[in-house]
Amino acid sequence: MNITQTAVSLNVPDVEASASFAKTHFGYEEAMAADGFVSLTHPASNSNLIFLATGLATFKPAEIAGSAGQGLLLVFVVEHLDDEFARIEAAGARVVTAPETEPWGERYCQFADPNGLIWQLVEWVA
Repeated sequence: MNITQTAVSLNVPDVEASASFAKTHFGYEEAMAADGFVSLTHPASNSNLIFLATGLATFKPAEIAGSAGQGLLLVFVVEHLDDEFARIEAAGARVVTAPETEPWGERYCQFADPNGLIWQLVEWVA
């Protein structure tokens, strides 16, 4: 198998709210959009983040077409986590977890977007 790109697709009630959050705080750029759909790219990775309006008729399989969020973390490994935390907090994002460090060396913080999706930053420390 030769995977050339990856994407995560999430159903949300307000597509523009999550897309705007991703663009404002995480540096994503809009690749394409249509009614109930937006696909974002990031200049530093080869992945797409897609938001679909909850209940979109083209979503298959229909039995799992509910909103994303419960138990989901969008995790991004970064450098200078504390600087990124300060920047995103100052820009008005809702803080869920201020920076803290786990015993195994994972330093992380979390934010919630307007749809309740949890965006987590991680930095590995000694």
